[in-house]
Formats: sequence, C-alpha cells, structure tokens
Amino acid sequence: MRLSESLRKNQLWNGLVTITLLEGKNMPRGGLAEIFILLKLGDQRYKSKTLCKSANPQWREQFDFHYFSDRKDMLDIEVWRKDNKKHEELLGTCHVDITALPTKQTNCLELPLEKHPGSLLMLIAVAPCTGVSISDLCVCPLGDPNERQQISQRYCIKNSFRDIKDIGFLQVKVLKAVDLMAADFSGKSDPFCVLELGNDMLQTHTVYKNLNPEWNKVFTFPIKDIHDVLEVTVFDEDGDKPPDFLGKVAIPLLSIRNGKQSCYTLKNKDLERASKGVIYLELDVLFNPIKASIRTFKPREKRFTEENRKFSKKILSRNVDRVKKITMAIWNTIQFLWSCFLWESTVKSLIAFVV
Repeated sequence: MRLSESLRKNQLWNGLVTITLLEGKNMPRGGLAEIFILLKLGDQRYKSKTLCKSANPQWREQFDFHYFSDRKDMLDIEVWRKDNKKHEELLGTCHVDITALPTKQTNCLELPLEKHPGSLLMLIAVAPCTGVSISDLCVCPLGDPNERQQISQRYCIKNSFRDIKDIGFLQVKVLKAVDLMAADFSGKSDPFCVLELGNDMLQTHTVYKNLNPEWNKVFTFPIKDIHDVLEVTVFDEDGDKPPDFLGKVAIPLLSIRNGKQSCYTLKNKDLERASKGVIYLELDVLFNPIKASIRTFKPREKRFTEENRKFSKKILSRNVDRVKKITMAIWNTIQFLWSCFLWESTVKSLIAFVV
C-alpha cells in the first residue's frame, strides 16, 4: 500500500512499453524522398534516427516509453517524408491502444496506415513493474531501523514457506558518476541512469550539461531469482531521439557486499572493454536462502523485451574466427591421434597401444 501511494504521489511510471520499429511496406511516395517515423505516447515522443529512401524501408530501431497503468494513452504513429529542401510532409498515421495489448509478451503487429496505402511492421512489448520504488537518500527503506527489521524478518528462515515467489529485496543507491563521455558538441552530456533487474526497469532523472552528475536516488526491486544480474546503464538524453549509450555495469546479486559504497568502471555494451567514466553505487540485498534454492531448480524468467540487433559485420567476422579456431583445434587433435598409430615415434606409438 505504501508503494502504490508513493507511485501515485511521485507520478512514477509502473511499466515499460518497448517498441521495435522493424520495417514499412508499400510506403506512399517511397523511393522519392527520405521517410522517418514519429512515435507519441502521452507527452513522450521519439523520432527514428534512420532516414530510408525506399518504398519498403527498414529501420530496426528500438524505443522505450514509460507506461502508466492508470492512464488510457494511445500510441500515435506518424509517417513523414523529408525532401532535399528539408520540407517535411505527413504521409500517414496509425494508432495502437496499448491497454488492449497482452502484457508480459512481445506482440508482433502489422499496422495499416489510415486513409493511405502501406503498413508498418513492429514489435510491442508491455512489461509491468510491480513492487518497485524510487525515493531520495533521506527516506530510503533500509535507512529506517524499524523498516529494515520488518524486511529482514520477512525473509528469515521461519518464513521460508510463506509466499514462495517472494525471494528477496534489493536496494540500490545510485549516488553519482564521474568523468563521463561527452556526447554533445558542447563537450557535455545530459546523463541519466537506467537500472534493470529481470523484467523490472527503473530510471533516474536527467542531469543536464554535466559530466559528473549526482543523482542521489534510492531504488528498490523485488528479487525473483537470486542468480539475476543487476544492469546499470548510463545514457545521454537526446531530445526526441533515442538516447545515446555512455556506459554500463553488470553486478550479479550474489556478489553484492551489503552497505558498502563501491566504484564501478563503466564498460561498453558487450561488457568486454572499459568505457569512459565510473559510477558510485551502494547496494543491499536481503533474501531467504531456502526460497532462493527452490527457485534455482526452475527455468529462468523469460525477458519480455529483447533488443532487435542490427546486422553487424564485426560480430560476423568474430564468429567466423571462432569457428576457424575450433575447426583447427579439432583437426590438429585428429592429426595427433592418427600419428600415434603410424610408428613415426616408437615410444609414442607403444604408449598409444598400451593405453
């Protein structure tokens, strides 16, 4: 009840609508001018970055909208054309009632344009976030001794068989970031943080024109699987365009040391190389070991929002190299085993026959 009241007071969104814009079919005036898409949900709006000059354009872009379950907002989609003189013209529109879509799954929709030929193909996933909260440092849940005791008692051993799905509680203090990458021409960024745990996603406010932002916010998540990984991603807000990636960290829940402020180096999207900047977090995780053990023997929760990646020559080349290395290793092993029985080396062949 306190969480729902907090959500209402702070106008905190309690879900996420992830839209993957795939392609268009038989677009009006396709091939004559560049086509882009404008998406609107309430007061949120995004514009596709890719300009396609084709009757069957392909965008392959993903957009995340905040979802308020108590609102009846319609998703408005507009198709625009842009010529060389920077003149823009509306080619067609279509609408989607988000509240009518099934939640916790990805819906593939082909939407015909109203009063115009052509259609759009897109994926829409509605993922509700339940039991989450955002607060300031001064009113964090585990900062109150009475509330900490209540939460600890909820996950003690004697309550192991009450509400089996309620495994644990995660509190994340997002304090600040230092020396972030400059994403704007002015040499600054407009950074904000997105925190993901399973299918739950929360976001900080944006600190404008700053490479050393301080957020000082507290986020809480219900734990559904103790083997989950908390992902914290820093983005640069880019107006009505999808945000630019600045860096990311991934923290397994089982590696968390409670109450200790830690400094994490931001990495690239694949978490393979260090990016520019560091982020300061303080994490606390409380969980029931028996419930967590029982959950271990069940399949992992399926992600409702999967990124639709563009074709990458770099990834293809890397995978080809991997296959070559594996093939050569297998071939060298076969050659070695074969040589053991050809008496090229008497000692080696004798040992091979004895074995």
